[in-house]
Amino acid sequence: MTTETLPLNLLKANAELQLRLTRLLQESSHQWLDSAKEASSQGIAETSAEIEGVLRSANWHALASLPPEAFWRQFKGRVAHVQTFQQVAIKNQAAFTSGLQQAIESWHKAVSTALGSDNSVSPFADVFKQWNALWSQTTEATQRKAPKGD
Repeated sequence: MTTETLPLNLLKANAELQLRLTRLLQESSHQWLDSAKEASSQGIAETSAEIEGVLRSANWHALASLPPEAFWRQFKGRVAHVQTFQQVAIKNQAAFTSGLQQAIESWHKAVSTALGSDNSVSPFADVFKQWNALWSQTTEATQRKAPKGD
């Protein structure tokens, strides 16, 4: 490793990190859009069922009982949607955080490899010494707190 190739290797490591982060954000957005689409589809199906209930009503008593019944069905359905949404949010955030950690670890390895052990780049290695110690502590703490299983 020479000081001439160091800037190129660091640029490549940074470009890879940027592209990985962009992909993570795109994947996360895609997951959110899929969740919204599914919720919208369920809402359309529920509304269609309500319309069919109104159309099938054969008498005043059945028609008069539809609003309170519909309200409680909708209320229970919304509670279930909120719970599902929370589970999706937790799953998406965990996937994003895991991907982010992997991207940063790959970047860290690429930068460490670029810096190498050559004496000509050792001043650059000193810049990362403190960051390496902090990163190791953070990674260990994250692994201890990570939930077991899915």
